[in-house]
Amino acid sequence: MDKHAGDKNQGEASEQGSEEPNSNLDRRNFLKTAAAAGAAAVTAASQVAASPNTVAEPAANSGDESTAKKPKEKKPLGEHTIPRPGSDFMVDVIKTLNLDYVACNPGSSFRSLHESTVNYGGNKKPELITCMHEESSVALAHGYAKAAGKPMAVYAHGTVGLQHASMAIYNAWCDRVPIVMYAGNGVDANKRRPGTEWSHSVQDAAALVRDFVKWDDMPGSLQHFAESAVRAYKLATTSPMEPTLIVADMELQESSIEDEAALRIPKLVPTIPAQGDAGALAEAAKLLVNAKSPVILADRAARTQNGIKRLVELAEALNVPVVDLGGRMNFPSRHYLCHTDARRSLVREADVVLMLEVYDPWGQFNSVGDPHHEYRRLAKPDVKIISISMSDVYIRSNYQDFQRFMPVDLPIVGDVEATLPLLTEAVKRAITPAIKSAVDARAPKHRETQAKLIATAKEEAAIGWDLSPITTARMAMEVWNVIKDENWSLAVSDRIAWARRLWPTTEHYQMLGGSGGQGVGYGAPAAVGAALANRDRGRFTVTFQPDGDLMYAPGVLWTAAHHKIPILFVMHNNRAYHQEVMHLQGLDRQRHQQSGHRLRQAGAGARGVGRGADYGAVETGGGIEAGGGGGEERAAGVVGCGLSGEVIWVPTCAGRSCFGDLWQSALVVAA
Repeated sequence: MDKHAGDKNQGEASEQGSEEPNSNLDRRNFLKTAAAAGAAAVTAASQVAASPNTVAEPAANSGDESTAKKPKEKKPLGEHTIPRPGSDFMVDVIKTLNLDYVACNPGSSFRSLHESTVNYGGNKKPELITCMHEESSVALAHGYAKAAGKPMAVYAHGTVGLQHASMAIYNAWCDRVPIVMYAGNGVDANKRRPGTEWSHSVQDAAALVRDFVKWDDMPGSLQHFAESAVRAYKLATTSPMEPTLIVADMELQESSIEDEAALRIPKLVPTIPAQGDAGALAEAAKLLVNAKSPVILADRAARTQNGIKRLVELAEALNVPVVDLGGRMNFPSRHYLCHTDARRSLVREADVVLMLEVYDPWGQFNSVGDPHHEYRRLAKPDVKIISISMSDVYIRSNYQDFQRFMPVDLPIVGDVEATLPLLTEAVKRAITPAIKSAVDARAPKHRETQAKLIATAKEEAAIGWDLSPITTARMAMEVWNVIKDENWSLAVSDRIAWARRLWPTTEHYQMLGGSGGQGVGYGAPAAVGAALANRDRGRFTVTFQPDGDLMYAPGVLWTAAHHKIPILFVMHNNRAYHQEVMHLQGLDRQRHQQSGHRLRQAGAGARGVGRGADYGAVETGGGIEAGGGGGEERAAGVVGCGLSGEVIWVPTCAGRSCFGDLWQSALVVAA
C-alpha cells in the first residue's frame, strides 16, 4: 500500500500530547518563508526570456513592439505553496461534529486530510489514533462508540483500505453502532500518479460497502463536503444507528480553497428519537397488565443509564421478569426481576412477550437444529408478541442480518429509550386496584426465583473449582475478585458466559456486548476502543481475549501502548478454532456413526492455532507489560501479580495483560 505519514516529527509529538515549541513561525508562514528563500536562490540565467521558465505572451499589437507585453515568469515548482488547502476546511467541518478521535492506518489518498488534522487542527478534537490495519481502525471505533455513547471517526485509504475495513464495518452495521468514516479517493484520472495511485482509485469507492452502511456520498465541492459531513453524522446517530461514509476526493483535499467567504458549515442539530405511537402503546399496556405470565426480552434496548432506569421502572410497575439477551447491558443483573438464566422456561410459559430491540425475534420462539435442521417451536402457539424496535425503518436486502421473518401481534416502531416512559405511563393508567393486587403478588415469587438462579449459577461454577488446569468459571471469578472495587467495564462481554452470569452489573457500560456480525477479529481492537472511551471517563477496562481473534490483528496492542490506553487483557487461548472443530466432529458423527474412525481428524485445519504461541512475547513486543506463571499457579496470582508477585496492572498504566493457555475450557497459566 502506498502509505504517506505526513509530518513525522510534529505528528508524533502531538500524538504523545507534548507541547509544540514556543515559536512565532507557524506551518503556513514557514511554507511561505521557504518558498521565498527558494526564489532568492534562482539564478539570473533562469530569468531570461529564452529560459524554459518563462512564457511569452502575444503583444496587444503585433506591429508595435513598444506595446508588446513582457514575458511572464513561470515559478519553479518548488516555489508553489498552498497555505490554505481544502482539507483545512474539511477539518473545520469535522471539528463541529463532536468527534474526539479519528482512527486510521495512514494512507496517501487522505494524506492532505491527515496533515491538516495533525497540524492545522492541532491533533485535537479529533486526535489521531494510529492503527496497524483498517479493520482495527473500524473495530476500535465500534468499541469506542458503545462505551462513549457517541461516534468516533475513521480515515480509510482508497480501495484497499475499504477492502480491509469491510468486515469491521459489517460488524458495526449488524450491531447498530454509529461510526463516521472518511475515505480518500483519486477521482480525476488526469491527476493520478502512474502505478499505485491508479490501483488504489475507483469510480465508486462506496460500492464496496454500500450494502452495510446507512448512507454515503462523494462530495464534488467543499460546500458539498460540509453539508454531507454534517448529514453523515446526523444519520449515523439517528436510530437505527449505523456507520456512514464520506468519500473525499484527493484533488478537493489538496487544492487551494477558492472563495472561502462563500463557504458555510451547517449547524448540527441531533434528531429527536422517535417515540412509539400512543394508541399502540395503550394497546400494549392492556395486553401486559392483563397477562398472567408476561416476560420482557431486551437486547439492544439501553444505550445509556437512562435506558436501564426506564426499563427497571417498567418492569417494577408490572412485576414482570426481564431477560437480558446481552446485545447491551439492559438490566441490573442482581435486580429481583432479572431472570436471564430462565429465558427458555419463561418464553415457553409466557402468554405475552414484550421484545425491546431484539436482534433475532424468530429465534426467541423457534429453533432449527444442527446438523439435521429439524424445526422446534419454543413457545405457546397463541402467545401474544409485542415489539418495540427501529429495525423495520431501515433494512437492506442482500446481507441477511435482518434474520427470519417473525409475525408480531403488535409491532411498534420507535426508539426504545424514548418510548419506554410513554409505555410505563400507559401501564400505570391501565392497572386497576384488582390488577394491582395480582401484580404485587408476583414479587415474592420472582424474588425467590432470582435467588435460586444466582445460587444455581454459583453451584455450577463451583464444579471442578480446584481442578488444575482451572475452569473458565473460576477464571472469571478470580478476575472479578481483582477488579470488583474498580469502576470497571467488560469491553467484550459475549466471550466468557460466566462473567455475565456471576458478575453483579448496574451500569450500562459494564457489559458492552459482542461484535454484532460475529466476524472474528473484533475483540482486541474493539476492547482497545472501549478502553480509550473509558480512559477519558475514569473507568477501568478488562477483556477476555480469544487467541484466534487476536491473531487477526495483533498490531492493535501497539496502538494501546503507543497512545497510553489502559486495559487488562486476560488471554483466552484454547489453541483452536473450537467452534469449527465441533462442526467437523458433528458432521463426522452424522456421516460415520458406526465406526467413528475419522473423529481424530476433525481438528485438522482448525486446531493448533495457539499451540506453542508465546502471547506474552507478542504483547511485550507491542510495548505492553505481560505477566504469567507456571501451570500450577493459582489464577488469582496470574491476574493480579507477575512472576515477582508485584501487581502487573494499575488503572493509569499504558496497557497491561494477563496470559493463560486454555485447553478445553480449562486454564493453564503460560510459562
